[in-house]
Amino acid sequence: MEKTWAISGVDLHLDLPGAGTGAAAVGAGERGVRAALTDALREAVRSGRLAPGTRLPSSRTLAVDLGLARNTVAEAYGELVAEGWLTARQGSGTRVASRTAPPRPAPAHRRATPPRTPPPPVHDLRCGPCDVSSFPRAAWLSAARRAITAVPHEAFGYGDGRGRPELREALAGYLARARGVRTTPERVVLCAGFSQGLALLGRVLRQRGVKTMGVESYGLWVHRGIAERAGLRTDPLTVDGHGARVAELDDEARRSVRSVLLTPAHQFPTGVPLHPDRRAAVADWAARTGGLIVEDDYDGEFRYDRQPVGALQGLAPEHVVYCGTASKSLAPGLRLAWLVLPEHLVADVLDLRRSGEWGMGVLDQLTLAEFINSGGYDRHVRAMRLHYRRRRDELVSALARQAPHIRVTGIAAGLHAVLELPPGTEQATIQAAAWRGLAIEGLSRFRHDAAGPSVPSPVPDGRDGLLVAYGTPAKHAFAGALETLIDVLPPAPAPTP
Repeated sequence: MEKTWAISGVDLHLDLPGAGTGAAAVGAGERGVRAALTDALREAVRSGRLAPGTRLPSSRTLAVDLGLARNTVAEAYGELVAEGWLTARQGSGTRVASRTAPPRPAPAHRRATPPRTPPPPVHDLRCGPCDVSSFPRAAWLSAARRAITAVPHEAFGYGDGRGRPELREALAGYLARARGVRTTPERVVLCAGFSQGLALLGRVLRQRGVKTMGVESYGLWVHRGIAERAGLRTDPLTVDGHGARVAELDDEARRSVRSVLLTPAHQFPTGVPLHPDRRAAVADWAARTGGLIVEDDYDGEFRYDRQPVGALQGLAPEHVVYCGTASKSLAPGLRLAWLVLPEHLVADVLDLRRSGEWGMGVLDQLTLAEFINSGGYDRHVRAMRLHYRRRRDELVSALARQAPHIRVTGIAAGLHAVLELPPGTEQATIQAAAWRGLAIEGLSRFRHDAAGPSVPSPVPDGRDGLLVAYGTPAKHAFAGALETLIDVLPPAPAPTP
């Protein structure tokens, strides 16, 4: 008769001190084995390794697993039930009992003192994820079913180091149509998020002898850290109202800079697009020097009051690495991003991918390919564009009514706005917001440490600023978040006599 014990019940690891299994268990004596089993189960519950409510294997299954007599296990269970460690109910099996933690002794009476740190935030307007509550679950599930049904068996093997060809082909068509990217599927490499893609590029550049990467003086410190961990020094370029001052790449002091990381469609965090003259200038710099531009197009799909700004990659496909991601358009938890590489970089990037530390799953790749090809991705992006525009308009209208002295910039695209503040008020405003339960960030948080005092603020007149991410708060909480924000903003200056 075929044994079925190997696929029944649940696995449970137990050490039985003083008792073995099989013949050893017999030699130890039934009473000693039962005591060892009882002690092991009791200790597993006491230590928390077996959490309250955990269902234990049946006495038959555990007896077979441990090589003991079934009666020995049943008696051990019975003893622990009697002691209150376990519970046993007909139809529910044997489970770890719920135990109430003993009350802590009351602290000695002390004089009440005010808290030294702000309370946990009730509202969060910090930049980061998109509105993950709007993830298109039903449409994504339908696409996943269609993709898994149609895909060949070989898709579940190790596959091409660039990623699934279905998604690379879908992305090549979508990026050409929606972002003006010039590429073929063979030059698209899929990554587990933009951070992985940037780390790959940093390692490849360092292997090629590049030592310094130019970056925007205001940007995400996480990305600067990734470049630096790859062995690249980061050199900040001034950011003003027209984006990064790329002409600084021709300064004598920057002759060693042979790569630059830019956010040309929507500079982060100031929200301005790179001026057309500067786009042409940086493409010319790359062609003259053999330099490489890393284009972070993190939210290029979301624009509201302006014509779409196409990818910089279209100007110089052999000198720009275009980096796109689904983190803002769908959800960061998908960990899906893509690099569109110049031809001369493909082999080096793939060689590094083959080291085995840069892998990613295929199911979400197949699903996104189907989602794009079926038109679901375009429909979702258009719906989210309208959703975020309404949120932005609500923010701007509230400020216009209740804080008209606060200028709002960077609102033509993206998922956040910049609020200009009077000089010297940024940190005080952030602290006041924290005490009111509002988490928010200032412009200074994104400034490169080496930028130096000579680099002017991208906000006019040297003012401080706040970043307000309007996409993430839940619909029912957004009005409260705005009310708290307006309450902590600096007041309007007194009129001059």
